[in-house]
Amino acid sequence: MNKRSIATVSLSGALDEKLRAIAAAGFDAVEIFENDLLSFGAGPRDIAKLCRDLNVEICAFQPFRDFEGMPEPQRARNFGRAERKFDLMQELGTDLLLICSNVSPASLGGIDRAANDFRELGERAARRGLRVGYEALAWGRHVNDYRDAWEIVRRADHPAIGIILDSFHALAPGFPTRVIASIPGDKIFLVQLADAPRLELDILSWSRHFRSFPGQGDLPIGEFMAAIAATGYAGPLSLEIFNDQFRAGSAAQTAIDGLRSLILLEDQLAPDWPKLAGEPLAPKARSRGTGFIEFAVNETKASELGRLFSQLGFRKTGRHRSKAVERWSQGKVELVINCETDGFAHSHYVTHGPGVCAIALDVDNAGLAMQRAETLKARTFYQPVGPGELEIPAIHGVGGSLLYFLDQAGKNWGTDFEPVASDASGDALLAVDHIAQSMPYDEMLSWLLFYTGILDLKRRPQMEIVDPRGLVQSQAIINGDESLRFVLNGSSANRTLPARFISEFFGSGVQHVAFACRDIFAAVAAMRKRGADFLDIPENYYDDVEAKYDLAPELMAQLRANHILYDREGDGEFFQVYTHIFDERFFFEIVERRNYQGFGASNAAIRLAAQAREVRPMSMPRV
Repeated sequence: MNKRSIATVSLSGALDEKLRAIAAAGFDAVEIFENDLLSFGAGPRDIAKLCRDLNVEICAFQPFRDFEGMPEPQRARNFGRAERKFDLMQELGTDLLLICSNVSPASLGGIDRAANDFRELGERAARRGLRVGYEALAWGRHVNDYRDAWEIVRRADHPAIGIILDSFHALAPGFPTRVIASIPGDKIFLVQLADAPRLELDILSWSRHFRSFPGQGDLPIGEFMAAIAATGYAGPLSLEIFNDQFRAGSAAQTAIDGLRSLILLEDQLAPDWPKLAGEPLAPKARSRGTGFIEFAVNETKASELGRLFSQLGFRKTGRHRSKAVERWSQGKVELVINCETDGFAHSHYVTHGPGVCAIALDVDNAGLAMQRAETLKARTFYQPVGPGELEIPAIHGVGGSLLYFLDQAGKNWGTDFEPVASDASGDALLAVDHIAQSMPYDEMLSWLLFYTGILDLKRRPQMEIVDPRGLVQSQAIINGDESLRFVLNGSSANRTLPARFISEFFGSGVQHVAFACRDIFAAVAAMRKRGADFLDIPENYYDDVEAKYDLAPELMAQLRANHILYDREGDGEFFQVYTHIFDERFFFEIVERRNYQGFGASNAAIRLAAQAREVRPMSMPRV
């Protein structure tokens, strides 16, 4: 059975903090990184005891650098160094030392020379009941290809000497993985896993700063693992991630993300690899769009938000039987305004101020969705419900908000509301087009793995959006029939609009909701009649659109008059208009798609600049 492992270098904090986070996440094993041990106040015996108490096995100690192929007297000194590390390993209670290929300018090449060094080291290790694994660094001076590392191990021909295979060092340089399948499984002492986005960087910088967990990047991890499976390898699968964001973030959250990535990878590989740890994941429930979106506000803001909803064509269709909660409807869009002074929504309001506290997703099987989410370490949510009220399964999502799952059994959530008779309002809005959530840039990979692991969502290429005060990274994730779209926005610059939202909102959350319509010009005209007003777009923008697309004068006049933005992709057209920001927190977008798949990325900088002109300058926090 393959154990789940992670290297301590992947997490932030002191060594004991890392180990506790690793154990709490549910890992079976850990690689102790040398610098973590050297900088820690307690000795190796204390670390060994802590790991025993946490029920986490130390599967390796690493790295031992610049060993093979050294001239004398460095060669003799290296064997002396190795003996000292063997002493330390025995105190730690681990039997495997990772040696990475030499990068020293003083090192000498030659496969046989290296093999002789490892054969002698193998003799020394075997006398202590220890093993040595050799890993090819992609920037090694003489050995930078796992195939050469394997040839050295093969020629060393010693039972205490094996190879360590790292997915990054094999896949990032583009080495073929088919040779891996010919390596005997008992000669592979450890398999290390790391993904990464495709970047135009030197491979050392790429590796040291931008690795990610499997499923968060672009490397063909599945091909690598298929080759590993063919060897019969049954040892640990260990995550070794060098990432500046992870090392600056929460050790507990990073560890959970790491275990989640392994569970997802195991599920992907399970049909061809029966030795993997854990039970099979429940299949992804099919999503069918948004059930409702709930806003937490106080009584004053509830009135203001209801007025805005009415201007956008929503009508109040229900009032909760026992709580200060309203239901607003239009087309397939259901919105909830909650100004209750108790319960989760109130807690969310107290913490974050006005904003979206919950999103309900329409799925074909809520039970399966919850089962999968819980296996992937999502936090479940329970709240007492009143007599006769519907209990909807839920998990915690972005910024501590809730994600509800509604299937056929939950479709009658509206029975908690008493119908409200009101004059018919608009019918222009059809459905929720997409939901945009802002978060710190270093959380984006975590929430990407969360959404794509639990739901049937696929990544679109990440976009870089220009904000007047910095760059914003934007990642869209969409289901198969495009009935559910999330857009994750993050920025490392602290004055961009998403960053300001996080500051004002005291955390991550929904910054805007987009509604789809059939005819944006008719929709906007009707909304204006009801008192709606929209974000002002400068004339310069429309001059550029006119020159770029050569649109009919009548269409250009309508765009200008209604502050509607325009984009085109091939024969597809996209129209979008924005409300003003509500209470400097969130806003709404109205879109019309004509055979168009994107989100108007070319217009994002225009929208951000227009919004920046409307918001107050950053100064002291609001109270």
